[in-house]
Amino acid sequence: MSGLDSALHAHLQTGVTTTCRAWALERKDGVVLGFTDHDGPLSFNGLTFRADTGLSALAIQQTTGLSVDNTEALGALSDTSIREEDIEAGRYDGAEIRAWLVNWQDVRQRHLQFRGTIGELRRSGGAFEAELRGLTEALNRPLGRVYQKPCSAVLGDRSCGFDMNTSGYSKEVAADEIEDRRVFRFAPFGGFDAEWFRHGRLIVLDGTAKGLGGLIKRDGMDGKQRAIELWHPLRADVRVGDILRLEAGCDKRAVTCRLKFQNFYNFQGFPDIPGDDWSITDPSRSSSLDGGSRR
Repeated sequence: MSGLDSALHAHLQTGVTTTCRAWALERKDGVVLGFTDHDGPLSFNGLTFRADTGLSALAIQQTTGLSVDNTEALGALSDTSIREEDIEAGRYDGAEIRAWLVNWQDVRQRHLQFRGTIGELRRSGGAFEAELRGLTEALNRPLGRVYQKPCSAVLGDRSCGFDMNTSGYSKEVAADEIEDRRVFRFAPFGGFDAEWFRHGRLIVLDGTAKGLGGLIKRDGMDGKQRAIELWHPLRADVRVGDILRLEAGCDKRAVTCRLKFQNFYNFQGFPDIPGDDWSITDPSRSSSLDGGSRR
């Protein structure tokens, strides 16, 4: 083990050890949980690692180079640790995991063995099984800009640079009716044109689904009510009265970026790319062959 704590190394060399494993799990919503396979709680790094979770891990597979380190963790579902409804809601998707080998008699003697994220998460029979993927997993994602007409940025991200808290681009409101966690109906509200929120996001700000959100498929009037429809249902119950945040949507077109958001300086597409018919046209078919512009 490279970088092994010298005191822990000396302890391991004795042949009679008092070691256990500890895991810290940090969800994307900021919730941090600590687990250990020891028979008592441990505390370090400002976090208490609980022993009553039934969490255990399989062998860690680690390699040199850029291969992805991986392992799996097994545990019991309970109301005090990892709950089935939170897994169903996607709250653990992509959560960060850190795993240590710890001397439980002196937690200062510890070694960080694994760091990565939760991949596939399965549950059944009151238990769960999580695939843990190492940091090099992120290198498998394609990066770089795409040469295309639509903008490749996500509204509000670093490339886009638009501040989603700008007045007139979001609204917080409670729904009057909710259908299948997917369609939300509101009393009419002014200040926002029809389709203003199409391609945007709906985010739940309180209630059991707090922090969850979805992409908006449709925004318009349904009789006398304003209706917002998502592409996919939310993965937790939303009740009438829960506060929802509606964020304006962008269809990735240059004209939308320029007129709706006044953000054309940061447009990440290439709106002047000629179409396929133009680019593959046989030059001999043109009426003018003087070498000038074809437009």
